[in-house]
Amino acid sequence: MSEQDLFGATDAPEDMTRPLAVRMRPTTVDEVIGQRHVLGEGSPLRRLANPASKGSLTAPSSIILFGPPGVGKTTLATIVARQSGRVFEELSAVTSGVKDVRDVLQRAHDRLVSKGEETVLFIDEVHRFSKSQQDALLPAVENRDVTFIGATTENPSFSVIKPLLSRSVVVKLESLEPDQLAELVRRALESERGLKGEVKASDEAIDEIVRMAGGDARKSLTILEAAAGAVTHDEARKKGARRPIITPEIVGTVMDAATVRYDKDGDDHYDVISAFIKSMRGSDPDAAIHYLARMIRAGEDPRFIARRIMIAAAEEVGMAAPQILQVTVAAAQAVALVGMPEARIILAEATIAVATAPKSNASYMAINEALADVDSGRIGQVPLHLRNAPTALMKQWGNHEGYQYAHDAPGAVAPQQYMPDELRGREYYHPNDRGYEHEVGPRLEKIRAILRQAG
Repeated sequence: MSEQDLFGATDAPEDMTRPLAVRMRPTTVDEVIGQRHVLGEGSPLRRLANPASKGSLTAPSSIILFGPPGVGKTTLATIVARQSGRVFEELSAVTSGVKDVRDVLQRAHDRLVSKGEETVLFIDEVHRFSKSQQDALLPAVENRDVTFIGATTENPSFSVIKPLLSRSVVVKLESLEPDQLAELVRRALESERGLKGEVKASDEAIDEIVRMAGGDARKSLTILEAAAGAVTHDEARKKGARRPIITPEIVGTVMDAATVRYDKDGDDHYDVISAFIKSMRGSDPDAAIHYLARMIRAGEDPRFIARRIMIAAAEEVGMAAPQILQVTVAAAQAVALVGMPEARIILAEATIAVATAPKSNASYMAINEALADVDSGRIGQVPLHLRNAPTALMKQWGNHEGYQYAHDAPGAVAPQQYMPDELRGREYYHPNDRGYEHEVGPRLEKIRAILRQAG
Protein backbone atom coordinates (compact mmCIF):
# COMPACT_ATOMS: atom_id res chain seq x y z
CA MET A 1 0.00 0.00 0.00
CA SER A 2 1.27 3.47 -0.79
CA GLU A 3 1.79 6.16 1.78
CA GLN A 4 -1.30 6.89 3.85
CA ASP A 5 -0.75 10.44 5.02
CA LEU A 6 -3.77 11.78 6.76
CA PHE A 7 -4.50 15.12 8.35
CA GLY A 8 -8.21 15.61 8.72
CA ALA A 9 -11.44 13.68 8.63
CA THR A 10 -15.04 13.76 7.57
CA ASP A 11 -17.75 11.90 9.41
CA ALA A 12 -18.96 9.92 6.40
CA PRO A 13 -19.46 6.13 6.77
CA GLU A 14 -16.27 4.14 6.39
CA ASP A 15 -15.23 0.50 6.38
CA MET A 16 -14.24 0.11 10.02
CA THR A 17 -12.02 -2.88 9.24
CA ARG A 18 -9.56 -0.59 7.50
CA PRO A 19 -6.66 0.95 9.48
CA LEU A 20 -7.46 4.10 11.41
CA ALA A 21 -4.98 6.06 9.31
CA VAL A 22 -6.87 5.10 6.15
CA ARG A 23 -10.30 5.84 7.60
CA MET A 24 -9.22 9.29 8.72
CA ARG A 25 -7.99 10.39 5.30
CA PRO A 26 -9.50 13.80 4.36
CA THR A 27 -11.40 14.23 1.13
CA THR A 28 -10.99 17.95 0.45
CA VAL A 29 -8.19 20.48 0.73
CA ASP A 30 -10.04 22.35 3.47
CA GLU A 31 -10.09 19.25 5.69
CA VAL A 32 -6.32 18.95 5.70
CA ILE A 33 -4.59 19.78 8.96
CA GLY A 34 -1.22 21.45 8.43
CA GLN A 35 0.65 22.39 5.23
CA ARG A 36 -1.07 25.78 5.14
CA HIS A 37 2.07 27.20 3.53
CA VAL A 38 1.37 25.23 0.34
CA LEU A 39 -2.43 25.17 0.39
CA GLY A 40 -3.23 28.89 0.36
CA GLU A 41 -5.38 30.56 -2.25
CA GLY A 42 -3.66 30.54 -5.63
CA SER A 43 -1.20 27.80 -4.64
CA PRO A 44 -0.44 25.16 -7.29
CA LEU A 45 -2.17 22.39 -5.31
CA ARG A 46 -5.32 24.40 -4.65
CA ARG A 47 -5.47 25.51 -8.29
CA LEU A 48 -5.20 21.91 -9.46
CA ALA A 49 -7.89 20.81 -7.01
CA ASN A 50 -10.31 23.37 -8.48
CA PRO A 51 -12.62 21.68 -11.03
CA ALA A 52 -12.18 24.76 -13.24
CA SER A 53 -8.52 23.83 -13.68
CA LYS A 54 -9.41 21.02 -16.09
CA GLY A 55 -8.38 22.04 -19.57
CA SER A 56 -6.66 25.16 -18.26
CA LEU A 57 -3.22 25.91 -19.65
CA THR A 58 -2.43 27.99 -16.56
CA ALA A 59 -2.74 25.07 -14.15
CA PRO A 60 0.47 23.17 -13.39
CA SER A 61 0.91 20.03 -15.47
CA SER A 62 3.43 18.48 -13.10
CA ILE A 63 3.98 18.71 -9.35
CA ILE A 64 6.59 17.01 -7.20
CA LEU A 65 5.69 16.67 -3.52
CA PHE A 66 8.84 16.55 -1.43
CA GLY A 67 8.83 15.79 2.27
CA PRO A 68 9.35 13.19 4.99
CA PRO A 69 6.98 10.24 5.49
CA GLY A 70 3.55 10.89 6.93
CA VAL A 71 3.12 14.50 5.82
CA GLY A 72 0.37 14.09 3.24
CA LYS A 73 1.90 13.40 -0.15
CA THR A 74 -0.45 10.58 -1.19
CA THR A 75 -3.42 12.26 0.47
CA LEU A 76 -2.92 15.53 -1.37
CA ALA A 77 -2.54 13.79 -4.72
CA THR A 78 -5.77 11.86 -4.12
CA ILE A 79 -7.61 15.01 -3.06
CA VAL A 80 -6.45 16.90 -6.17
CA ALA A 81 -7.84 14.17 -8.42
CA ARG A 82 -11.09 13.68 -6.50
CA GLN A 83 -11.90 17.34 -5.90
CA SER A 84 -11.08 18.40 -9.46
CA GLY A 85 -13.00 15.56 -11.08
CA ARG A 86 -9.96 13.97 -12.73
CA VAL A 87 -9.36 10.25 -12.95
CA PHE A 88 -6.75 9.04 -10.44
CA GLU A 89 -4.06 6.58 -11.52
CA GLU A 90 -1.35 5.47 -9.10
CA LEU A 91 1.97 3.71 -9.58
CA SER A 92 4.66 2.78 -7.08
CA ALA A 93 8.21 3.31 -8.24
CA VAL A 94 9.21 0.29 -6.15
CA THR A 95 7.09 -2.20 -8.12
CA SER A 96 6.47 -0.51 -11.48
CA GLY A 97 8.61 -0.71 -14.62
CA VAL A 98 8.77 1.23 -17.87
CA LYS A 99 6.00 -0.98 -19.33
CA ASP A 100 3.68 -0.07 -16.46
CA VAL A 101 4.38 3.61 -17.04
CA ARG A 102 3.67 3.34 -20.76
CA ASP A 103 0.47 1.38 -20.16
CA VAL A 104 -0.97 3.94 -17.78
CA LEU A 105 0.07 6.81 -20.06
CA GLN A 106 -1.64 5.13 -22.99
CA ARG A 107 -4.84 4.71 -20.96
CA ALA A 108 -4.71 8.35 -19.99
CA HIS A 109 -4.22 9.43 -23.62
CA ASP A 110 -7.09 7.26 -24.85
CA ARG A 111 -9.33 8.53 -22.05
CA LEU A 112 -8.54 12.14 -22.94
CA VAL A 113 -9.12 11.64 -26.66
CA SER A 114 -12.27 9.53 -26.45
CA LYS A 115 -14.04 10.98 -23.41
CA GLY A 116 -12.27 14.27 -22.72
CA GLU A 117 -11.41 13.01 -19.23
CA GLU A 118 -8.17 14.19 -17.66
CA THR A 119 -5.97 11.94 -15.52
CA VAL A 120 -3.85 12.54 -12.45
CA LEU A 121 -0.93 10.13 -12.49
CA PHE A 122 0.54 9.78 -9.02
CA ILE A 123 3.89 8.03 -8.64
CA ASP A 124 4.95 7.26 -5.10
CA GLU A 125 8.67 7.26 -4.32
CA VAL A 126 9.47 8.69 -7.74
CA HIS A 127 13.12 9.02 -6.70
CA ARG A 128 13.37 5.24 -7.12
CA PHE A 129 12.56 5.49 -10.81
CA SER A 130 15.51 5.03 -13.13
CA LYS A 131 16.42 7.68 -15.70
CA SER A 132 14.72 5.68 -18.46
CA GLN A 133 11.53 5.37 -16.41
CA GLN A 134 11.50 9.10 -15.72
CA ASP A 135 12.27 9.84 -19.37
CA ALA A 136 9.18 7.85 -20.35
CA LEU A 137 7.02 10.39 -18.49
CA LEU A 138 8.27 13.45 -20.36
CA PRO A 139 6.15 13.32 -23.57
CA ALA A 140 2.91 12.80 -21.65
CA VAL A 141 3.75 15.60 -19.22
CA GLU A 142 4.66 17.99 -22.04
CA ASN A 143 1.53 17.12 -24.06
CA ARG A 144 -0.66 17.30 -20.94
CA ASP A 145 -1.94 13.77 -21.48
CA VAL A 146 -1.63 13.50 -17.70
CA THR A 147 -1.27 15.75 -14.72
CA PHE A 148 1.77 14.22 -13.10
CA ILE A 149 2.21 14.28 -9.32
CA GLY A 150 5.31 12.62 -7.92
CA ALA A 151 6.07 11.98 -4.25
CA THR A 152 9.58 11.73 -2.88
CA THR A 153 11.29 11.75 0.48
CA GLU A 154 14.59 12.68 -1.18
CA ASN A 155 15.66 16.05 -2.46
CA PRO A 156 14.34 16.19 -6.05
CA SER A 157 17.35 18.28 -7.06
CA PHE A 158 19.36 15.06 -6.84
CA SER A 159 16.78 12.32 -7.40
CA VAL A 160 14.70 13.63 -10.32
CA ILE A 161 16.09 14.10 -13.84
CA LYS A 162 16.54 17.73 -14.88
CA PRO A 163 14.09 17.67 -17.83
CA LEU A 164 11.29 16.44 -15.57
CA LEU A 165 12.30 18.74 -12.73
CA SER A 166 12.29 21.78 -15.04
CA ARG A 167 8.71 20.97 -16.06
CA SER A 168 7.51 20.55 -12.48
CA VAL A 169 6.49 22.72 -9.57
CA VAL A 170 8.29 21.42 -6.47
CA VAL A 171 6.13 21.64 -3.34
CA LYS A 172 8.01 21.09 -0.08
CA LEU A 173 5.89 19.62 2.69
CA GLU A 174 6.83 19.90 6.34
CA SER A 175 6.42 17.61 9.32
CA LEU A 176 3.35 18.43 11.34
CA GLU A 177 3.67 20.63 14.40
CA PRO A 178 2.82 19.11 17.82
CA ASP A 179 -0.42 21.07 18.13
CA GLN A 180 -1.50 19.89 14.67
CA LEU A 181 -0.81 16.25 15.54
CA ALA A 182 -2.72 16.67 18.81
CA GLU A 183 -5.68 18.07 16.89
CA LEU A 184 -5.52 15.10 14.53
CA VAL A 185 -5.47 12.61 17.42
CA ARG A 186 -8.42 14.28 19.15
CA ARG A 187 -10.38 14.33 15.92
CA ALA A 188 -9.73 10.63 15.39
CA LEU A 189 -10.90 9.84 18.93
CA GLU A 190 -14.33 11.40 18.32
CA SER A 191 -14.94 11.01 14.59
CA GLU A 192 -17.46 8.50 13.27
CA ARG A 193 -14.70 7.46 10.90
CA GLY A 194 -12.35 7.00 13.78
CA LEU A 195 -12.89 5.65 17.28
CA LYS A 196 -16.43 7.12 17.64
CA GLY A 197 -15.82 8.41 21.15
CA GLU A 198 -15.64 4.88 22.49
CA VAL A 199 -12.17 5.47 23.93
CA LYS A 200 -10.80 8.42 25.84
CA ALA A 201 -7.20 9.62 26.05
CA SER A 202 -5.66 11.78 28.72
CA ASP A 203 -3.88 14.96 27.67
CA GLU A 204 -0.63 13.40 28.85
CA ALA A 205 -1.25 10.35 26.64
CA ILE A 206 -1.93 12.56 23.63
CA ASP A 207 1.28 14.45 24.34
CA GLU A 208 3.14 11.11 24.45
CA ILE A 209 1.64 10.02 21.13
CA VAL A 210 2.61 13.34 19.56
CA ARG A 211 6.14 13.04 20.90
CA MET A 212 6.56 9.53 19.57
CA ALA A 213 5.08 10.39 16.17
CA GLY A 214 7.86 12.87 15.44
CA GLY A 215 5.79 15.02 13.08
CA ASP A 216 4.39 11.99 11.19
CA ALA A 217 0.57 12.10 10.91
CA ARG A 218 0.22 8.48 9.87
CA LYS A 219 2.39 7.31 12.74
CA SER A 220 0.37 9.26 15.30
CA LEU A 221 -2.82 7.51 14.18
CA THR A 222 -1.10 4.12 14.11
CA ILE A 223 0.06 4.59 17.72
CA LEU A 224 -3.41 5.78 18.75
CA GLU A 225 -5.04 2.74 17.14
CA ALA A 226 -2.64 0.37 18.90
CA ALA A 227 -3.25 2.06 22.26
CA ALA A 228 -7.02 1.94 21.74
CA GLY A 229 -6.78 -1.76 20.96
CA ALA A 230 -4.83 -2.32 24.16
CA VAL A 231 -7.36 -0.61 26.45
CA THR A 232 -10.45 -2.11 24.80
CA HIS A 233 -9.11 -5.59 25.48
CA ASP A 234 -8.73 -4.83 29.18
CA GLU A 235 -10.60 -7.23 31.43
CA ALA A 236 -12.28 -4.37 33.28
CA ARG A 237 -13.75 -3.18 30.03
CA LYS A 238 -15.21 -6.60 29.34
CA LYS A 239 -17.00 -6.47 32.73
CA GLY A 240 -18.79 -3.30 31.75
CA ALA A 241 -16.49 -0.71 33.25
CA ARG A 242 -16.71 2.89 32.13
CA ARG A 243 -15.22 4.07 28.86
CA PRO A 244 -11.56 2.99 28.76
CA ILE A 245 -8.87 5.67 28.96
CA ILE A 246 -5.57 5.67 27.15
CA THR A 247 -2.78 6.69 29.51
CA PRO A 248 0.89 7.47 28.86
CA GLU A 249 1.72 4.06 30.31
CA ILE A 250 -0.53 2.35 27.77
CA VAL A 251 1.11 4.31 24.97
CA GLY A 252 4.49 3.18 26.26
CA THR A 253 3.46 -0.47 26.21
CA VAL A 254 2.48 -0.33 22.53
CA MET A 255 5.41 1.79 21.47
CA ASP A 256 8.75 0.88 23.05
CA ALA A 257 10.58 3.97 21.75
CA ALA A 258 9.99 6.79 19.34
CA THR A 259 11.46 6.14 15.92
CA VAL A 260 14.05 8.77 15.17
CA ARG A 261 13.30 10.88 12.11
CA TYR A 262 16.49 10.21 10.23
CA ASP A 263 16.96 8.75 6.74
CA LYS A 264 20.54 7.64 6.27
CA ASP A 265 20.21 8.04 2.52
CA GLY A 266 18.13 11.20 2.41
CA ASP A 267 18.15 14.84 3.45
CA ASP A 268 17.78 14.04 7.16
CA HIS A 269 21.20 12.40 7.03
CA TYR A 270 22.79 15.57 5.69
CA ASP A 271 20.75 17.91 7.89
CA VAL A 272 21.61 16.10 11.12
CA ILE A 273 25.30 15.68 10.35
CA SER A 274 25.40 19.35 9.33
CA ALA A 275 23.84 20.36 12.64
CA PHE A 276 26.25 18.04 14.46
CA ILE A 277 29.30 19.65 12.85
CA LYS A 278 27.99 23.19 13.33
CA SER A 279 27.25 22.50 16.99
CA MET A 280 30.85 21.35 17.57
CA ARG A 281 32.10 24.39 15.66
CA GLY A 282 29.84 26.62 17.73
CA SER A 283 31.22 25.17 21.00
CA ASP A 284 27.84 23.77 22.10
CA PRO A 285 28.58 20.29 23.48
CA ASP A 286 24.97 19.73 24.52
CA ALA A 287 23.58 20.25 21.03
CA ALA A 288 26.42 18.22 19.53
CA ILE A 289 25.64 15.31 21.86
CA HIS A 290 21.95 15.55 20.96
CA TYR A 291 22.66 15.16 17.25
CA LEU A 292 25.14 12.40 18.02
CA ALA A 293 22.40 10.56 19.90
CA ARG A 294 20.03 10.93 16.95
CA MET A 295 22.58 9.44 14.59
CA ILE A 296 23.34 6.57 16.95
CA ARG A 297 19.68 5.73 17.49
CA ALA A 298 19.06 5.82 13.73
CA GLY A 299 21.81 3.25 13.18
CA GLU A 300 24.33 5.54 11.53
CA ASP A 301 27.71 3.90 10.93
CA PRO A 302 29.85 4.87 13.97
CA ARG A 303 32.92 4.92 11.72
CA PHE A 304 31.30 7.62 9.62
CA ILE A 305 30.59 9.67 12.74
CA ALA A 306 34.18 9.19 13.93
CA ARG A 307 35.51 10.41 10.58
CA ARG A 308 33.39 13.57 10.78
CA ILE A 309 34.68 14.25 14.31
CA MET A 310 38.30 13.88 13.11
CA ILE A 311 37.66 16.32 10.29
CA ALA A 312 36.10 18.78 12.73
CA ALA A 313 39.16 18.50 14.97
CA ALA A 314 41.38 19.64 12.10
CA GLU A 315 39.02 22.13 10.49
CA GLU A 316 37.38 23.76 13.50
CA VAL A 317 39.97 23.38 16.29
CA GLY A 318 43.18 23.17 14.33
CA MET A 319 46.25 24.72 15.90
CA ALA A 320 44.27 26.28 18.72
CA ALA A 321 44.44 22.83 20.37
CA PRO A 322 46.36 20.48 18.07
CA GLN A 323 46.20 17.66 20.60
CA ILE A 324 42.44 17.33 19.91
CA LEU A 325 43.18 15.76 16.54
CA GLN A 326 45.18 13.09 18.34
CA VAL A 327 42.21 12.50 20.66
CA THR A 328 39.80 12.06 17.75
CA VAL A 329 42.16 9.78 15.82
CA ALA A 330 42.50 7.60 18.91
CA ALA A 331 38.71 7.67 19.28
CA ALA A 332 38.21 6.53 15.69
CA GLN A 333 40.62 3.65 16.23
CA ALA A 334 38.89 2.71 19.49
CA VAL A 335 35.46 2.80 17.83
CA ALA A 336 36.69 0.35 15.17
CA LEU A 337 38.12 -1.95 17.83
CA VAL A 338 35.29 -1.81 20.35
CA GLY A 339 32.13 -1.48 18.24
CA MET A 340 28.67 -0.55 19.40
CA PRO A 341 27.11 -0.06 21.86
CA GLU A 342 30.19 0.86 23.91
CA ALA A 343 31.55 2.96 21.04
CA ARG A 344 28.85 5.53 21.84
CA ILE A 345 30.88 6.56 24.91
CA ILE A 346 34.04 7.02 22.87
CA LEU A 347 32.18 9.06 20.25
CA ALA A 348 30.65 11.21 22.99
CA GLU A 349 34.07 11.90 24.54
CA ALA A 350 35.55 12.89 21.19
CA THR A 351 32.53 15.06 20.38
CA ILE A 352 32.77 16.91 23.69
CA ALA A 353 36.54 17.33 23.25
CA VAL A 354 36.03 19.05 19.89
CA ALA A 355 33.05 21.12 21.05
CA THR A 356 34.76 22.47 24.19
CA ALA A 357 38.20 23.09 22.65
CA PRO A 358 39.35 26.57 21.61
CA LYS A 359 38.61 27.13 17.94
CA SER A 360 40.73 28.15 14.97
CA ASN A 361 40.16 27.60 11.26
CA ALA A 362 43.51 29.18 10.38
CA SER A 363 44.96 25.90 9.08
CA TYR A 364 41.82 25.28 7.01
CA MET A 365 41.97 28.78 5.53
CA ALA A 366 45.71 28.50 4.90
CA ILE A 367 45.48 25.39 2.73
CA ASN A 368 42.47 26.76 0.86
CA GLU A 369 44.30 29.98 0.00
CA ALA A 370 47.40 28.08 -1.07
CA LEU A 371 45.34 25.77 -3.28
CA ALA A 372 43.64 28.78 -4.84
CA ASP A 373 47.04 30.20 -5.80
CA VAL A 374 48.16 26.87 -7.24
CA ASP A 375 44.90 26.46 -9.16
CA SER A 376 45.25 29.94 -10.63
CA GLY A 377 48.78 29.18 -11.86
CA ARG A 378 50.69 31.09 -9.20
CA ILE A 379 53.37 28.49 -8.55
CA GLY A 380 56.75 29.79 -9.70
CA GLN A 381 60.05 27.92 -9.67
CA VAL A 382 61.47 26.25 -6.59
CA PRO A 383 64.46 28.41 -5.51
CA LEU A 384 67.79 26.85 -6.54
CA HIS A 385 69.13 26.56 -3.02
CA LEU A 386 66.13 24.41 -2.01
CA ARG A 387 66.40 21.99 -4.92
CA ASN A 388 67.65 18.44 -4.66
CA ALA A 389 71.23 17.76 -5.87
CA PRO A 390 71.93 14.03 -5.82
CA THR A 391 74.25 14.17 -8.88
CA ALA A 392 77.30 16.18 -9.88
CA LEU A 393 75.44 17.59 -12.90
CA MET A 394 72.67 18.94 -10.70
CA LYS A 395 75.25 20.57 -8.48
CA GLN A 396 76.75 22.23 -11.59
CA TRP A 397 73.34 23.67 -12.31
CA GLY A 398 73.41 25.37 -8.91
CA ASN A 399 70.97 23.09 -7.13
CA HIS A 400 71.30 23.25 -3.35
CA GLU A 401 74.03 25.91 -3.57
CA GLY A 402 73.79 28.44 -0.76
CA TYR A 403 71.31 26.46 1.29
CA GLN A 404 71.52 27.22 5.01
CA TYR A 405 70.91 24.34 7.39
CA ALA A 406 68.30 25.74 9.78
CA HIS A 407 69.62 23.96 12.85
CA ASP A 408 72.93 25.77 12.49
CA ALA A 409 71.23 29.16 12.76
CA PRO A 410 70.26 30.92 16.01
CA GLY A 411 66.84 29.71 17.11
CA ALA A 412 66.93 27.19 14.21
CA VAL A 413 65.65 29.91 11.85
CA ALA A 414 67.94 30.82 8.95
CA PRO A 415 67.30 34.07 7.03
CA GLN A 416 66.70 32.52 3.62
CA GLN A 417 63.95 32.50 1.03
CA TYR A 418 61.66 29.47 0.87
CA MET A 419 58.86 30.74 -1.36
CA PRO A 420 59.17 30.88 -5.16
CA ASP A 421 60.03 34.38 -6.38
CA GLU A 422 56.52 34.85 -7.73
CA LEU A 423 55.01 34.30 -4.28
CA ARG A 424 57.68 35.93 -2.17
CA GLY A 425 56.10 37.60 0.85
CA ARG A 426 52.83 35.68 0.47
CA GLU A 427 51.38 34.61 3.83
CA TYR A 428 48.71 31.94 4.15
CA TYR A 429 48.66 31.08 7.82
CA HIS A 430 47.20 33.70 10.15
CA PRO A 431 46.90 32.34 13.70
CA ASN A 432 44.31 33.80 16.02
CA ASP A 433 44.68 34.52 19.71
CA ARG A 434 42.82 31.47 21.01
CA GLY A 435 44.33 28.45 22.72
CA TYR A 436 47.78 27.36 21.61
CA GLU A 437 47.70 29.78 18.68
CA HIS A 438 47.92 32.58 21.19
CA GLU A 439 51.53 31.44 21.64
CA VAL A 440 52.10 30.58 17.98
CA GLY A 441 51.19 34.04 16.70
CA PRO A 442 53.94 36.12 18.36
CA ARG A 443 56.53 33.42 17.68
CA LEU A 444 55.56 33.27 14.01
CA GLU A 445 55.90 37.03 13.68
CA LYS A 446 59.48 36.81 14.94
CA ILE A 447 60.22 33.96 12.51
CA ARG A 448 58.76 35.87 9.56
CA ALA A 449 60.81 38.91 10.47
CA ILE A 450 64.00 36.81 10.25
CA LEU A 451 62.91 35.23 6.95
CA ARG A 452 62.26 38.66 5.45
CA GLN A 453 65.94 39.44 5.91
CA ALA A 454 66.82 36.97 3.15
CA GLY A 455 68.54 38.71 0.24
